[in-house]
Amino acid sequence: MQRDESLKNIKENPVWDVLIIGGGASGLGAGIDAVARGYKTLLLEQYDFTKGTSSRSTKLVHGGVRYLAQGNISLVLEALKERGLLLKNAPHLVSNTSFLIPAYNWWSIPFYTIGLSVYDLLAGRKSFGRSLPRSRETTLKNIPTLVKKNLRGSTLYHDGQFDDSRLGVNMAQTINENGGTAINYFKVVGLEKANGKITGVRAIDQEAQTTHIIKAKVVINATGVFVNNILQKDDPGAADVVKPSQGVHLVLDKKFLPTDYALMIPKTSDGRVLFAVPWHDKVIVGTTDVPKAAADIEPMATGQEVDFILETAGRYLEEKPQRSDVKSIFAGLRPLAAPKNDGGKTKEISRSHKIIKSRSGLITVIGGKWTTYRQMGEDIIDIAAKSLNGQKKESNTEGLRIHGFKKNVDFSDPLYFYGSDIQYINELIKSKPGLNEWLSESLKIKKVQVVFACRNEMARNIEDVLARRTRALFLDAAESIKIAPAVAEIMAPELNKDGAWKKAQVEIYTKLANRYLLK
Repeated sequence: MQRDESLKNIKENPVWDVLIIGGGASGLGAGIDAVARGYKTLLLEQYDFTKGTSSRSTKLVHGGVRYLAQGNISLVLEALKERGLLLKNAPHLVSNTSFLIPAYNWWSIPFYTIGLSVYDLLAGRKSFGRSLPRSRETTLKNIPTLVKKNLRGSTLYHDGQFDDSRLGVNMAQTINENGGTAINYFKVVGLEKANGKITGVRAIDQEAQTTHIIKAKVVINATGVFVNNILQKDDPGAADVVKPSQGVHLVLDKKFLPTDYALMIPKTSDGRVLFAVPWHDKVIVGTTDVPKAAADIEPMATGQEVDFILETAGRYLEEKPQRSDVKSIFAGLRPLAAPKNDGGKTKEISRSHKIIKSRSGLITVIGGKWTTYRQMGEDIIDIAAKSLNGQKKESNTEGLRIHGFKKNVDFSDPLYFYGSDIQYINELIKSKPGLNEWLSESLKIKKVQVVFACRNEMARNIEDVLARRTRALFLDAAESIKIAPAVAEIMAPELNKDGAWKKAQVEIYTKLANRYLLK
């Protein structure tokens, strides 16, 4: 997947069947569905793939235990089905994880065991494992850092875990290798129309600063929390359809959860659930749900959100995490469907997706979540297909393997998430043994990953490599700042850049990464 090749395709194709604005979960999902049906497909992302909300999740592929509690059975059924398909189609990125819900009163174990048994039944043959009660002794053996006072035991259940932006990169590769074109740093600045109908877009290549008029039969607005902006380009009087809600996560050292088990706190003071999940030899703790007035590509956590997570986690962990223990802090904005009135709490707004078709023909997707990206993509392209002449083509993505597909992955290998691409990583090392050296031994990042990201994963700058091709920024922001100059040194010859570029890149990245440090 090379940007120059994608740029060449854009220049050579006079008209596209499907043009998608947005390279997050919903846009990439729609792109895969469109190319799989044989439509000539172009995806434009104004930043980098999954730069926004789609790289800032809790890293769970799940049916939604909380949606079950709310009685939203249809969403749970859909998500459980998609969870199973994602494990089948991207086994190099998705794993089955055991969760424990600790019990500090007599009724919790039977209550959650019965409820989660319903969850298992709804999953049917795609179940990840049976939910079971656990004794106090077994619970502490599984998670020895739990608060021991009044602990009666726990309920065990199973859900999926994944790497969100790695999946996004692999999805962009899947689009390209199936005949479509996905490109980053390509910003849509206007919609082209004829007789009130959309005929394409006006977009700027943010690297060359050149403007392109791109014709398309169908244009899809899959820009997440920024969908209102595109809708208003279509109709300046359009009402907002998305209400951003902020979710914050803290990343802690593995010592707080020195196990493969994840912790689920079933009821926080604001009526949500809180997760502590082992991930890349660290622990992610979150999340919050706070309404935001406006969308921002780099949202910031508030002190109140940080304190809420630390205080809630501290009620369940023997060693209470402090602000000084936070390795990285990241915030994401959920693109929730705006309620008809302002009375609803964000945790009560539906997480299911909605698709709107404007009079101009613009198709907009709102809401949704990572787990159901494939179904979202299918639903979007079903609507798009009605505007495309010719025989209706059915979706065939249920069995479509995502780039990197590899069975029986060794998740203890620090490079496991490359899946089948590991052979190319090894070939690079063989051709230049120095690439096998550590860039960061603590984060298990090798020099070869930077070269591979530039040559095969459309990485264009330090942030692309350290935030999304590897997850250094999210795992340990301070360590990522330390290795940024070495990353620039490796990238410069790969991208044909000079010393001024290296200097500027390190400055830009350091400024960004400082936002992920808890001051």
